[in-house]
Amino acid sequence: MSAPDWQLTSPLYAGNAAYLEQFGDAALAPWLAQPLPGATPTSDAAQVAVLRLINAYRYLGVRRAELDPLRRFEPPPTPELDPEHYGLTEADLTREFETGSLFGVARTTLADILQRLDAAYCGHIGVEYMHITDVARKRWLQERIESAQGRFKVSVDLKKKLLKRLTDAETLEKYLHTRHVGQKRFSLEGAESLIPLLDQVIARCVRHGAREIVIGMAHRGRINVLANIMGRTIESLFEEPKNSCPDSPLSGDVKYHQGFSTDFATDFGPVHVALAFNPSHLEIVHPVVRGSVRARQDRRGDVLGYEVVPVILHGDAALSGQGVVMESLNMSQTRGFRNHGAIHIVINNQIGFTTSDPRDVRSTLYCTDVAKMVESPVLHVNGDDPEAVAFAVQTAVDYRYTFHKNCFIDLVCYRRHGHNEQDEPLVTQPLMYRRIQAHPSTRTLYAQRLVDEGALSQAQADGLVDECRERLEHGESLSPPASSDFKETFSMDWGRFKGAQAPEVPTAVPASRLDFLGERITTLQHEIELHSRVQKVLDDRRRMRAGERPMDWGYAENLAYASLLDAGHNVRVSGQDSARGTFFHRHAVWHDQKRERRQSGVYIPLEHIHERQGNFTIIDSLLSEEAVLAFEYGYATADPDTLVVWEAQFGDFANGAQVVIDQFIASGETKWGRLCGLTLMLPHGFEGQGPEHSSARLERFLQLCAQDNIQVCVPTLPAQMFHLLRRQIVRRLRKPLVILSPKSLLRHPASTSSLADLASGAFMPVIDDPRTPRQAKRVVACSGRVWFDLEAARAARSLDDVALIRVEQLYPFPEEAFRAVLAAYPQVATLVWAQEEPMNQGAWHQTLHHLNHCAPGGKRFHYAGRPVAAAPASGYLSRHRAELEALLNDALETLCEN
Repeated sequence: MSAPDWQLTSPLYAGNAAYLEQFGDAALAPWLAQPLPGATPTSDAAQVAVLRLINAYRYLGVRRAELDPLRRFEPPPTPELDPEHYGLTEADLTREFETGSLFGVARTTLADILQRLDAAYCGHIGVEYMHITDVARKRWLQERIESAQGRFKVSVDLKKKLLKRLTDAETLEKYLHTRHVGQKRFSLEGAESLIPLLDQVIARCVRHGAREIVIGMAHRGRINVLANIMGRTIESLFEEPKNSCPDSPLSGDVKYHQGFSTDFATDFGPVHVALAFNPSHLEIVHPVVRGSVRARQDRRGDVLGYEVVPVILHGDAALSGQGVVMESLNMSQTRGFRNHGAIHIVINNQIGFTTSDPRDVRSTLYCTDVAKMVESPVLHVNGDDPEAVAFAVQTAVDYRYTFHKNCFIDLVCYRRHGHNEQDEPLVTQPLMYRRIQAHPSTRTLYAQRLVDEGALSQAQADGLVDECRERLEHGESLSPPASSDFKETFSMDWGRFKGAQAPEVPTAVPASRLDFLGERITTLQHEIELHSRVQKVLDDRRRMRAGERPMDWGYAENLAYASLLDAGHNVRVSGQDSARGTFFHRHAVWHDQKRERRQSGVYIPLEHIHERQGNFTIIDSLLSEEAVLAFEYGYATADPDTLVVWEAQFGDFANGAQVVIDQFIASGETKWGRLCGLTLMLPHGFEGQGPEHSSARLERFLQLCAQDNIQVCVPTLPAQMFHLLRRQIVRRLRKPLVILSPKSLLRHPASTSSLADLASGAFMPVIDDPRTPRQAKRVVACSGRVWFDLEAARAARSLDDVALIRVEQLYPFPEEAFRAVLAAYPQVATLVWAQEEPMNQGAWHQTLHHLNHCAPGGKRFHYAGRPVAAAPASGYLSRHRAELEALLNDALETLCEN
C-alpha cells in the first residue's frame, strides 16, 4: 500500500498518508533486503541445533533474566535454553559454528555464543519481542540487545546523575516519613528508580525533538514525581489551599491525585511536561492522556508525533486487571486516536494491592502480556540496576521514535511499605516482607557500586543526601522549572472561560451565510456515485436549502458544524457509526459506490467550506465506550476552541463509560479546576425497542448535577440542536453538555424547523405551547419526544383546555423562563409533569423541586408516567403501547388533587 492511495483532503487521512510515506513498506526495504548472515544451510545437525538455541534465547531468555531485586524465587526450568535439549554436548562447546543472525560475530565457538546470549538476554534486562510479526522491528531490537551484551556503556557523568536522582527520590520519602507521620502518600520506596527513569525518558524524548510530554499515572509514587520531576514544593502539596474552606465552590482532591504542569530543563533544551490529574480508578487516565496528547499534536500539526509524546505509567496488577487498558491499546494505532506510540512504564512492585501470588491476579505469565496484543516490545528491567534502567529507556524511546509504536518498560521492583503508610503488609505477606526488611535500598546499593568503581568517593555520595535534605528543609524545589516560550507559543488561554457567568449569546447565522454553507455541503466537487438512499438525502437537503422542504435534523446538524468551521473553529466528532449516523441521518461522509479501493472514493463535504476553515474530523470509533469517551474528555480539556462531540450508538451504552462520567466529566472542575466543553450525544426515547435501546439514563446525569457543573438538554426540534451545538463554542463557557438526542424524531413530520429558525432564533430552554391556549385549566410539562405523543392525543381527544410545555434544558434548570411560561396561563388549576421513563427514572425526582418552586399560587405538580420499574422499558410491544396509553390518560385527563 502506498501513500498516494490515501485521500489527502482530511487531517485524519493526511496523517495516515504521511505515516505511510515515512514508515510504509518502502521504509522497511533496507532491513528486509539484508540477507541473514550465515543463512546458507549446512547438513551439520549441530549447526542447526545452534541456530535453534540462539532463537530459543530470543524467545525464552527472559525466563532466566535476573529481574527480581529480592531474588525470592529460582528461575523456572527452561530446558529450551540448555544445549543438551538440542543434542549438543560438552564436546561441542569448543567447536565453532555459524551464528546466523546473531549480532556482533559471524562465527565463533558454542561457549562464546552461550556467553553472548546469556549476557544479552539473561542479565538485568529481559526482552520480549519475538511476538512481533514485522521483521524490521525485530531485527532493530535484536541489534540493540545483542550488540550491548549487557554492558551499557554508561558515562561517569550519567552514573553520577543517576545516583543524584535516586538520592532525591529516597531522601524525599524519608523526609516525608518523619515530617508527615501517618499521612497517606503511597510511597515510592522500593521503586525509586522510577525518578531517574522518568528523568531519562524526558531527556531522550527531547533529544529526538519532543516539545511537550504528557504523563499519566496512578497514585503510587505520584507525590515523589510531583516533587522530583514536576518541581512542586512539599509545602504546596501538604498544605491545604485557600479553596479548602467550606464556602469554596471547589471540593479539591487529595494530594496523590493532583496534576501539574511545568517547563522541565534537560541537556537538550527545555520541554513542557504535564502530569494529568487522576482519580483512584487507576488505569482510566491512560486514554485521557492519549486524548490530551492528540489535541496537542493536532494543534501543532505534529502528524508523526515527534513533538508531543505520551508517557503512561501503570501498576502491575492494574495493567493486567483493568479492561480499559485493552481498549486503549486497541485504539492506539487507529486513525482517529493514534499518537504514534507511547512510552509505557510499569511500576511492577510484584504485589499489586495486597496479593503477591500471580495465580490470583492474572492468567498470564507477565503482567505486561496484554501489550502483545498490539505487538509492543516489552523490556523487563531490574529496578535495582539504574544503568540497566537507563539502557531500557534509551531503547524504548528510540524504538518509539523509529517505528512510531508503543513500547513497554517493566520496572521490576518492590514496595517497601504496605499499600499505604497505615497498612501492615507482614500480616498477609510475611515471607516477602521479611526479605524486603533485610534488603538494602536501590540508592544504597548503587552508591556502594560507584564508590567501588571509583566513580566518586563515599563522602561525595553522602554529600548528595545532605544537599537534598537541606533543600527540603528550606522548602526549595527539587526540580526548578526551566524557562521556555511554551506559554507564549502553544499554551491555550483558559482564563477567558474561568468565572464566566454564561450569559446567552447570539447563535443565529445570517440567512445569506446559511445559503452559502448549504451550497458548500450539498455540492459534490468530485465525481462519485452515491448510493441511491444517500442521493435522496442529498437531494432533500438541496430542497431544504432552497426552502422547498422543512429542515430535518441531519441538515441542521451539518449546518451547525459548517458554521463553526466557517468561523475557524475545529470540529471533532467520534462514536460508533458517527460518520453515517446510527439512524442513517448524518451522512457527513459520502462513499463512491464504484470505488475499487478502501482508501479512495470518499468525500467529506464539511472539509470543503473554504481554504481558511477549521479542521473537521469525524471518526467511526472502535467498539468501546469507556476508552473512547475518556480520550475525547482528554482532547476537550486540552483544546477549548474545538467542538468535541462523542456520540453513543444508543444512549444507554454510555453506562459502559460511567467511570469517565462520574470521575471526570461531572466532577473534574470542582475537584481539579479542569474546564471541559465536551459534548455527549445520547440517543434517547421510549419507542418499543426494549430495555437496552430506550433510555440514556437521564436520571443518572441529573443526579450528578450540582454547582452548575454540566448542562443537560433534551432538544425536540432541529433548530434547537443547531443552536445548542453553536452555543457550546460561541459562548464563553466551557461546561460539559449532555444532549439526549432523538431517534424516531429524526424523521417525525412534526419535528422540523425552517431556515428562519436558524437565521433569527436561539436555543430556547423552555418552549411554550405553539397553540397558546391561554384559557387552559391544565398545564402538562414534559421533556423530549413524549411531547409529540401528548400533542397527537390532545388533538385526537379535542382537549382545548390543556397546554403542553416543553422543558428543553433540565440543568441548569431554567426557572425564570419556566415561571414566565406558566404565568401565561392564569386559569390553570392542574399542573402535571409527564415523562416516558418509569417514575424512579427520568427527570421526575431530580426536577420536582424546581417544578414546584416555579408553580404559581402554591400549586404542586403531579406525576404522569410509567410506574416504578427495575428495567427502563418493556421488551414487549403490546405492553409498551398499553403503558403509553395509560401515560397519556394520566397526563391529559386524570383528575388530580392539589
